[in-house]
Amino acid sequence: MLPLLQNAVFKYKERTMSHHVLVVEDEIVTRTKLVGYFENEGYTVSQAESGEQMREIMESQRIDLVMLDINLPGEDGLMLTRELRSRSEVGIILVTGRTDSIDKIVGLEMGADDYVTKPFELRELLVRVKNLLWRMALVEKARDDTMVEMQEDSLIRFGDWQFDINKRALTHHGVPVKLTKAEYELLVAFSSHPNVVLTRERILNMLSHRVEAPNDRTIDVLIRRMRSKMEVDPKNPQIFVTVHGEGYMFAGD
Repeated sequence: MLPLLQNAVFKYKERTMSHHVLVVEDEIVTRTKLVGYFENEGYTVSQAESGEQMREIMESQRIDLVMLDINLPGEDGLMLTRELRSRSEVGIILVTGRTDSIDKIVGLEMGADDYVTKPFELRELLVRVKNLLWRMALVEKARDDTMVEMQEDSLIRFGDWQFDINKRALTHHGVPVKLTKAEYELLVAFSSHPNVVLTRERILNMLSHRVEAPNDRTIDVLIRRMRSKMEVDPKNPQIFVTVHGEGYMFAGD
């Protein structure tokens, strides 16, 4: 087994019993069934019947994954998904009675990680929960490894630019250039893989800064912002190069 997978497996097994799941469902029978089933599977489970209760629990406890019903009284579950994603990296699985594929697409665009339609098999939902937590563990491990590697050699120079990772400082001819957290992490990801084509999905997985509705467009917007700050001619980029049909490449010398 590859070292990355070995470490991820160990980390996943180590945390499985401590994974904390939050069930947000106003229908008491469904909520009780979900809570009981996942507690029997060894998870710590909290429950909420409204968006207000969900917020209170999220603020006071560490939650790994939220199972969220779209049809909550008073608040739209899709808007709650968007709110959750803008504030947290928590895993989100939407649970709903809606069968319209548009709702599924919108839910995923709002930042949900997965989507289950009622009536559902509890065993299927369990598999989806395990798979999502597994993917999250892999992403976290890969991101941690990248940051450790970069911190070992934190000063990077390319052209007239200097990037100090530890100090989170980017300068051009000695003049500081301000970066948002997302822009900083994007530059860390690219500078750790020079002259390598990175897909949008891979880049997104390297960012801990989860923005609203993370998707391909999120990366495109960040790239445009970085080009406007760092390229001599943003329309003819020489640092952040588009590789059509594949993604982007950092071509800083």
